[in-house]
Amino acid sequence: MGRLAQSNSVEVRTLNKQEGKAYYLSRKPEILTQFDTHARAWRPFLAASYGDEFAEAVLRDARKQYEALIPEIPYIGGDENSMTRHLVRSTTSLVLYKVMAARGKTAEEVGKVVYDAVIQVVSQLPPQAARELNGEYVAEEKKKARKSQERQYPGDWVWEFVEGDGVEFDYGYDFLECGTQKLYHAYGADEFLPFYCYLDFVTYRTIGWGFARTMTLAEGHEKCNFRWEKGAETQKGWPPPFLKEKRHRPGAGGVDGGGAPVGGLVS
Repeated sequence: MGRLAQSNSVEVRTLNKQEGKAYYLSRKPEILTQFDTHARAWRPFLAASYGDEFAEAVLRDARKQYEALIPEIPYIGGDENSMTRHLVRSTTSLVLYKVMAARGKTAEEVGKVVYDAVIQVVSQLPPQAARELNGEYVAEEKKKARKSQERQYPGDWVWEFVEGDGVEFDYGYDFLECGTQKLYHAYGADEFLPFYCYLDFVTYRTIGWGFARTMTLAEGHEKCNFRWEKGAETQKGWPPPFLKEKRHRPGAGGVDGGGAPVGGLVS
């Protein structure tokens, strides 16, 4: 890369960071409100497993760290990018994981707390109505996918829209890059990422459609293959499939390598 190209690249990153800081700070009250909502959902499960004192200390420290994280969230276009809300939502669980890991808890333990909290929240929500899968919808989704492939923001998602055959599945998305994966990696939370990704099975509640996925970037695959099938059922439950596989390997412990300490709720 030439000096001019390098200089331009650095300048763009600097501008994105400045714009991102201003964007997230201008929305700090609502972002903190989302954290507080998630924290209220986590609290009874933290207290049940580790006691009230532990729960209070963790949530207090997590909120303090979360407030410091807000201006550092990667900017991916703000309100012009529908994926921004997914990125912001993923930050609450990231901070919970970091705070609990510092207290010797494993990714699996944190994952179970978040999973149970999300199950409880989602059980109180009404089902979502499905959009009609027609030519207009497909054209719109393909356009969004092509836009993502421009890679305007380094911290963003990149994906392809996949048309189904009506037998194996009806439509889907192949995510080649993931904003949440990039963020979690930057903060040393790779071990926790599969547990966060697994929440997709819990939060999906569209009437008449089943959600499936057999590979994720978080588990080392080349993509996340999101698939939807009309009339199918979304499979969920604890433990996640990747954890079952890990435990059944000869000599394997949990996803954290035998339980050694490691260093999303719907909005």
